[in-house]
Amino acid sequence: MAREPKAAPRAPRNVPAQRATQAPAPQRPNPWRMWWRRQRQAARPILVFAMGAAGVGLLAAGVMAADPAARLNQLASALTFGGTGFTVNRILVEGREYTPREVFESALNVTEGDSTLAFNPAAARARLEASAWIASAHVERHLPGTILVRITERRAFAIWQKDGRFQVIDREGRVMQADNIGAFGPLPLVVGAGADTAAANLIDLLRGVPDLAARVEAAVRVSERRWNLRLASGADVLLPEGQEAAAIQRLAELHARERLLDRPLAALDMRLPDRLVLRPQPVAAPSSPTPAPPNRSTRG
Repeated sequence: MAREPKAAPRAPRNVPAQRATQAPAPQRPNPWRMWWRRQRQAARPILVFAMGAAGVGLLAAGVMAADPAARLNQLASALTFGGTGFTVNRILVEGREYTPREVFESALNVTEGDSTLAFNPAAARARLEASAWIASAHVERHLPGTILVRITERRAFAIWQKDGRFQVIDREGRVMQADNIGAFGPLPLVVGAGADTAAANLIDLLRGVPDLAARVEAAVRVSERRWNLRLASGADVLLPEGQEAAAIQRLAELHARERLLDRPLAALDMRLPDRLVLRPQPVAAPSSPTPAPPNRSTRG
């Protein structure tokens, strides 16, 4: 008897439940999710820097309440990150010829290694221009570490002698130097109290008559009111108070016409407007011969 073929097995009824318990098939990575992960990794240093800057800001705000003058210093120190970055490594000075180094050290008040951001160019410029050596100054801060200073120096105008002390002064009478005055070259000499501030007008007048100016060794201020001119010949020219220009012009004309200044004079008094008083040099009396001592014979 022939056997009947076996029927095919039926599919189990709990197939969906079995599929639910199986591990999910691997999926391709989501491109958007990968992009977002890369952006977070790239933004992490920026976030750290922003948090540090916020901390610096909070520090500056706290310092402001306690000590406003220290705010910029502490802020600059925080931004230098422990001594690296915005620190002074070069100081350039342009226009300096005679100004002592000590003037810059005191006015700038900064050395290499200090914070560049803590340096105040406006305050440094004000201190430089307060010096008798400097007429004008321009100060710049070039980040990260350069300070540039451009100056225009005051010009030495005369040498002022007072109480036996010689000092170089500028046109306004401000003392520039008390030592090594020969470094400035030949300068007019003015003597006496008040000569420092009153010298500019007289020296300008003398420069207008070079022949007379070449004979003047010094201008002496008398009682802080008028001038005497000490000539190289030793003579004194007494000028009238407030009429120096007219007297100097008159003296130059007299010398051009009569060679007045070549005469052996002790003084020329020009204080009176309508006359000129000349005082000649004293003539030395001839010395009488010393009589010879009488011969004395020595008896033996």
